[in-house]
Amino acid sequence: MPARQTLLKSSRLACLALLCSATQLPALAQDRIYRCGNEYTNNAQVAKSRGCTVIDGGNITVIEGPKPNPNANNNTPSRPAASPGNAPAERSGERIDSAAQRARDSDARAILQNELRRAEARLAEARTAYANGEPEKQGIEGRNHQRYLDRVAELKAALTRAENDVAGLQRELARLNGQPGGR
Repeated sequence: MPARQTLLKSSRLACLALLCSATQLPALAQDRIYRCGNEYTNNAQVAKSRGCTVIDGGNITVIEGPKPNPNANNNTPSRPAASPGNAPAERSGERIDSAAQRARDSDARAILQNELRRAEARLAEARTAYANGEPEKQGIEGRNHQRYLDRVAELKAALTRAENDVAGLQRELARLNGQPGGR
């Protein structure tokens, strides 16, 4: 029996030591964080030289944003002229050649025409379901007239949305085709 008691005591001590060390891990996981204006650092020397303040509380995750383009104010391009093969990677301030723009416009027109066909199909379904404001009653709606009226109102709203979608897509296609009255 004494060997068993010794084993039990040692296992209890091991568990206690493990618990104590586990509670200390979050405190060791991250150094102090200092805020220097809009920048953060965990370097105490840099923080002291800049006069930064210590941040108390939870952990902070900092993700660097994109670096500003040093050539943004120059008229000289920062890289050679783009070919149509790398057109999607172009920056907003750079010019693209007319063939690439025509290809983009053609793709946009095809996408809009496809969306218009789908929107017109949804509009036809909404008109059928709405049935000029008098759809057939379903299930409990024969006994609960308010439920029927709520469904009719929802169908009317869906019909209006579908009509607006079709009109918006038609305006956008007219604008792409260069026709007047796009808005």
